[in-house]
Amino acid sequence: MTICATEDATAPARSHRAALTIAADGSYAARLARHDDAAGSWFPERWTLSGPEPYAVPLQGTQPEEPDSALLPLTDGRVLITRRVADRFAVSLLYPAGPGTGELLLGAVPAPELPLLPPAPGGTLGYALAPEARTTTLWLLHGGADGPERVTRIPGRCTGGVWLDRSGRLLALDRELDGRTKTVVVDLERGGETGLLLQITDESNDRLLLADPDSGLLLVRSDAPGYDRLGWGVLGSSRPVRFPECLRPAEGTLTPFAMQPGQMLAPESCAVAFRREAANGTWLGIWRPSERQLRHFPAPEGWLAGAGLWTAGGALLLPYATEAEPCGVARMAVPLGPVEPVRPVRSVGRGETAGPVEMPGLTETAGMTMPGLMETPGPVGQGQPLGSVEPVGSVEPVGPVRPAEAPVQPTDARVRPTDAPVQPVQGPPSGAPSGARSGSGGGIVLDAGDADNRSTASAQPQPTGAEPRHVPAHLGMCRPVPLQQAPQAAR
Repeated sequence: MTICATEDATAPARSHRAALTIAADGSYAARLARHDDAAGSWFPERWTLSGPEPYAVPLQGTQPEEPDSALLPLTDGRVLITRRVADRFAVSLLYPAGPGTGELLLGAVPAPELPLLPPAPGGTLGYALAPEARTTTLWLLHGGADGPERVTRIPGRCTGGVWLDRSGRLLALDRELDGRTKTVVVDLERGGETGLLLQITDESNDRLLLADPDSGLLLVRSDAPGYDRLGWGVLGSSRPVRFPECLRPAEGTLTPFAMQPGQMLAPESCAVAFRREAANGTWLGIWRPSERQLRHFPAPEGWLAGAGLWTAGGALLLPYATEAEPCGVARMAVPLGPVEPVRPVRSVGRGETAGPVEMPGLTETAGMTMPGLMETPGPVGQGQPLGSVEPVGSVEPVGPVRPAEAPVQPTDARVRPTDAPVQPVQGPPSGAPSGARSGSGGGIVLDAGDADNRSTASAQPQPTGAEPRHVPAHLGMCRPVPLQQAPQAAR
């Protein structure tokens, strides 16, 4: 199952906390709820989602909670809570105890900030970050031998947090260092060794929003095209990061929160769920890399800040709370059309030059590669990060939001357009730079007048290896996928 993530695609940093956090296996959830008293004070509330009907249990203590207290539900039904007390945070476990609430104090962590990380795979461990000006300490709050334990100290200020595997070994963090933000990966089984995971250009700010361990699909946000854009890549792939035009709304915000599980080794068919906030209301958005559109569906009333769970059975669960129903979960069967098959490609022998490859709905690659997390076996940090950037063509969105542009026919014979008309490229937001940043990924320039009228990233061709680069097997992240693993076809 894929748990929710609550990142605003337009926010400068991931500091927004979900109204409801779902446990790793989807059995429980927790949130801070308001009392009906005049002060509107707060109290912890645990939701049970594994039964025939969801229900909530209040976990009230002897005094109201502060609104900055953070909750993390565990799979055993207990809820981890952190409370600020002077210059430190008290860490406790809450659980129902008859008519009242039981509490087990675990210890305290001296830190100016202590944001909780998303639930770790397995659902029994609780991690948090203690970011400071120049370093960040990763804490294991629950699951250690004796209270909270320091795991590692990472140079730079880290935020976010995305788990890359099902064992809870590899954790991706967005690290700000020397004025730039890049995604790094922390290997918890190697004492917290840290290596670079995502770098599109030297000067770009690159963040990881979501990752699906089954398919290897990554959803990123970067300003490499010149301003913030949502893009996607594949873990361990040599393909470039791509920035679909349909994930750049003309207005409002687009926030990813869940990925479809069970799409083993098939990142192009893995669907991503978004919360779309626009002038005409809140919508549920569904997108897949194989499709060139963002589908819109009505959202339930009282949907809790984009929280959601995509089950292995294919249902999307959206928690909501209203005055009439303070604890509810809407179950939606998301219609997903067939995935267009990918054309087979010829293997490229050692020493040959890799040429462009055609993918449905994607532009060609001009000799640009995206190295995987690692090039050679060894500890984390010795390999090359994901690199290069290739925005994808514009699309015709479906649903209630539709841009008012006339269709334009593509003219580049090398690109095979879909049946849907291609829309003209919208310019960057007011005040955004017209060109993209340059760096290790080559000189990247957005060109609204491209031959096929798509927003593409043109760069000087760079030599590519004859064989794709992969993650070593000891990390458990080398996932061969259709097309991405195969070498590019020669011209």
